[in-house]
Amino acid sequence: MPTPDPPASPPPSRLPLDWLAASLRRERNRAGLSLTELAKRAGIAKSTLSQLEAAGGNPSIETVWALAVALGVPFSVLVEPPVPTVQVIRAGEGPQVASERADYVGTLLAACPPGARRDIYRVRAEPGAARESESHIPGTVEHLVVSTGRVKAGPRGASVELGPGDYMAYRGDVPHAYEALEPGTAFVLIMQHV
Repeated sequence: MPTPDPPASPPPSRLPLDWLAASLRRERNRAGLSLTELAKRAGIAKSTLSQLEAAGGNPSIETVWALAVALGVPFSVLVEPPVPTVQVIRAGEGPQVASERADYVGTLLAACPPGARRDIYRVRAEPGAARESESHIPGTVEHLVVSTGRVKAGPRGASVELGPGDYMAYRGDVPHAYEALEPGTAFVLIMQHV
């Protein structure tokens, strides 16, 4: 009788810096950019980038997004973990990146596989400051489905209030925002990269 595979260990609850460091080095080298040039394009200090490539620091979602845009890659390319054959991410688990400006935490659920161009996130947000997002790579479309609470989301000047079960799609390659209107707001965000 075959022995069953041992249970997979749960994924870490925070973004492991070694994943980010390896991805940053790989993508920076692929793009042929120096530390100085990438830091300049992303609008961050060269010392911050150097620290991240050495698997140090505590990067915010804004810093990682800025680096992804400067490299011309989806956010998930920088934070995706090695994927097992069967992947289960329990509620409250998974690689998380928090905003430094709002009570907003994004958890990467599925990075786009080779040949596909989409990422799936589970997001939780609390009322307070809105999570302002700069433009993502050209052609990005965001799809949002609210699970609980209420959120105001969308491009600047065209945001919409949504409740449980509501869906919207909008351009992600223009400045946009997410603002929780009720405690315990949660939604699924699918980023489609064309």
